[in-house]
Amino acid sequence: MTDNNKDSGTTPDPADDAAAFAVNESGEATPPTVPPVPPTEAPAAPSAPTAPPTNSEPAVPVVTAPTQPAATETGYPVANPTSTYPTDAFGRPVETATASAYAPSVAPQDYATANSYPGQPFTAGKTKESARRKGSVALIAALAIGALVGGSSGAGITALMMSNQSNGVRVSEASGPSNVVVNDSTSVNQITAVAAKASPSVVTIDVANGSSGGTGSGVILTEDGYVLTNTHVVTLDGAASDVTIEVKSNDGKLYTATLVGTDPISDLAVIKLTDASGLTPITWGDSSELNVGDSAIAIGAPLGLSGTVTDGIVSALNRSITVASSAAPSSPDQTVPDEGDSQNPFFFDFPNQNGEQSQGSQGATASISLPVIQTDAAINPGNSGGALLNDAGELIGINVAIASAGSTTASSAAGSIGVGFSIPSNFAQRISDEIIANGTATHGLLGASVRDASSSTSSTVGALIVEASSGGAAEQAGLQADDVITNFNGVPITDAIDLTAQVRVLPAGGTADLTYVRDGKSFTVSVTVGELTS
Repeated sequence: MTDNNKDSGTTPDPADDAAAFAVNESGEATPPTVPPVPPTEAPAAPSAPTAPPTNSEPAVPVVTAPTQPAATETGYPVANPTSTYPTDAFGRPVETATASAYAPSVAPQDYATANSYPGQPFTAGKTKESARRKGSVALIAALAIGALVGGSSGAGITALMMSNQSNGVRVSEASGPSNVVVNDSTSVNQITAVAAKASPSVVTIDVANGSSGGTGSGVILTEDGYVLTNTHVVTLDGAASDVTIEVKSNDGKLYTATLVGTDPISDLAVIKLTDASGLTPITWGDSSELNVGDSAIAIGAPLGLSGTVTDGIVSALNRSITVASSAAPSSPDQTVPDEGDSQNPFFFDFPNQNGEQSQGSQGATASISLPVIQTDAAINPGNSGGALLNDAGELIGINVAIASAGSTTASSAAGSIGVGFSIPSNFAQRISDEIIANGTATHGLLGASVRDASSSTSSTVGALIVEASSGGAAEQAGLQADDVITNFNGVPITDAIDLTAQVRVLPAGGTADLTYVRDGKSFTVSVTVGELTS
């Protein structure tokens, strides 16, 4: 029978003890020198077995954790103090709230989640992942528009999406909300893409002079703030020369502006925004490449509603109109009116502060002849100076006038009836470049008075020369009275307005091929136009 009160250790082997002794010079065995060991607490004697408890559940025994050797200065292990852990009936540790003082750190879980490690049930990580997915969807939608608009626009949208939204920026550097709203990225069409590309280059212009004022539009030409608009916008249709100009950009910024120069003959003007930088210039298109039926998108501020987008088609090309203008000078090239001519049905699309047509056009005694693009894209008062764009978002025209239906006075002209007019971009670009460089622009002069050819004077449609001025361009080219001009620089001439408008397109000293009919025969000559002076 085993005595439970004795130590359970094994009996030392005498051979091992003998091997531990050394022999001295006298032949006597001496014990080895053992370095002193720091005193340790004597192990507690195991308690005697006790009778099982009276209840049915066995008592939970307490086991002694194994001792771990600890290094000392002498290199000998020293027993560590023992720690006790509760166990179940089979000797397995029981987990309790106080079993361990270790608390997991949140930081490792944050790090794992941030680097997309799986299996981290951390709420903050899921929130970040969800936000990342939402951000990706928004970025894809933005890039969808960028793909339609072009690389630079797409990059700008991406930069906006990726920018740090938590840091404040200077007001002069901040961008306000855009007028182009995309709620469903799956149904983005070409019109949306054009609007997203070109809208940052279109501005709203408020002009005031005392109690008079009006609203028009303009397009940005340079990053530092040159803006192209209409002369009748910045002069209140010729009624004022000293005006206050305020410009609102597409992102909501306000600028004051100064007048660089006007050109009443083309009804174009250039203003300069004060302290402007980093603006988005419009992209010029080639108006000579247009076809009837091409898409046309208008952007402007009809009735002061900034950023309004309308679309239609190019309804007609090589159209010419006359518009009454108080700012226009008298012209040596006279258009002789035919008997029974009705009053001009075309008006500048420019409202005054009461929403009516400006007083300048109502009291105008002069008129200008403009070569225009006709479009059925809705153009209303306030679209003046705004952009007409092709389906690539390029500028093909500057909106200038509208036609009225059943009205002979500007004050009673209605809104859009689907007949609007824009100055072709090639013509507008030449005028704006000259104004920026010189403050003024030049125009050609034929040196002849003309009228519409009719059945009583000719069997050919065109512009009939009534008189050629002595020494003028027409006389030098060999033209005479009763000659009928049918083509000018490749553009068909159907009446006197067509001829005058096309001559004005040329700069002073420009040349053109001119076709005319005399005595039933057609001739083509080259003509060098003079300079129209105001």
